[in-house]
Amino acid sequence: MDELILVPRPQAEERTPLGELVQDFLQRDVSTLPMVTEDVATHRLVDADIALDELSAGSASPVFGVTGGQQREHSSFQELMSSPFVRFAPGPVDYVSVPTGPDSERQVVSFGVRLLSVDGHRVAVLQRGARPEFGRISARLEILSEDEGGPTALLGALRRLMLERSVLRGQVLSFSGNEYGPGAAGVNFLARPHVPGDEVILPPGVLDDVARHVVGIGENREVLRAAGQHLKRGVLLYGPPGSGKILTVRHLLSETPGITAVVLAGNSIQFVAQAAELARAMQPAIIVLEDVDLIAADRNLSVGPQPLLFAMLDALDGLDGDADVAFVLTTNRVEVLEHALADRPGRIDLAVEIPLPDADARRRLFELYAGDLPLTPTAITDAAACAEGATGAFAKELMRRTVLLAAEQGRQPADVDLAAALDVLLKTRDKLTRRLLGVDHTAPR
Repeated sequence: MDELILVPRPQAEERTPLGELVQDFLQRDVSTLPMVTEDVATHRLVDADIALDELSAGSASPVFGVTGGQQREHSSFQELMSSPFVRFAPGPVDYVSVPTGPDSERQVVSFGVRLLSVDGHRVAVLQRGARPEFGRISARLEILSEDEGGPTALLGALRRLMLERSVLRGQVLSFSGNEYGPGAAGVNFLARPHVPGDEVILPPGVLDDVARHVVGIGENREVLRAAGQHLKRGVLLYGPPGSGKILTVRHLLSETPGITAVVLAGNSIQFVAQAAELARAMQPAIIVLEDVDLIAADRNLSVGPQPLLFAMLDALDGLDGDADVAFVLTTNRVEVLEHALADRPGRIDLAVEIPLPDADARRRLFELYAGDLPLTPTAITDAAACAEGATGAFAKELMRRTVLLAAEQGRQPADVDLAAALDVLLKTRDKLTRRLLGVDHTAPR
């Protein structure tokens, strides 16, 4: 009996329309060219897009897309050009809208091919955005060139322009993740705060000491470098909730326009390594880590195999001494951090206590939040004297209630309204309210 044997037919490589176009440009058989890949962090794709646009300036076709639907996502650049199954061809460019500032955005190529010349080398680049749902956590550039010098020339120019043209430089940023894990971190742009020094009510000299360490070292970087002194510094602001630590940080950010700042709080502290890498590239820079006692207290918080506390300490230690980067940490419970920091001396070189306001500071806080309200100095002083343990949040709420009591009677605020509002906030039944406003409820009344 004759046997029917099914033998798979060999599939000959077939150049796609996309491959023909790229091959005509490179003037080389694209199937013989090695491919160089460059992964780009998701938050740096916009910088790469800007740099590639500049490098592509003057090209006949600066960028074009690729047909093929989702199959494109599973094929390398070389497979897009030589495929027996799908006739990948030039098509519309895929774009994604990416923030470039608190109030601006840019359409960035998320899937497109660029044909350009760099230092006399013809180069083809496939630019892909991150697609974590397909297992690609970072953006990627896939590079082919007519000769081996092309990728080197392109990447050198690209990295230089990404630093020079970066939309991240001089911004206040925070990191955020998604369901695909910390490797898929993106950045959010924050408006730079405006907090003058006279709005930060601290004991005499405290704000000056902090500003000298964070801002002053940066302002004198050249003198310090010439003298062989290091620029990297770490500041720990510690004290009870509501004492003014975050307001102090906001003042530092307002006093450093043009300095790149990364603010990490809560779960975003898991991105401390990415923040340190970004700060190194964008220096001078400031990294703010808020409420670090929370990560120190929970040893279950981790980045990969490493507890988050030690990842934070490694980030403090990982930058070179001459890196113009300031770490500013805040904590409500310094005792939780003290042992870990003492075991790694030199990571923090200035620890500053931000205490609850004393009587004079409370008076200044009440005056600050009273603003132009028609209240007498005596009434404000008396109210401050009665509100032992009060914080700025308490003073702010007190003045709002003062205005509200008067508004309910259709008149301007008066001393009697201030006294009434204070009496309500100090009542026993409002004990939790006082605590939520940062008042030390254990203090005598």
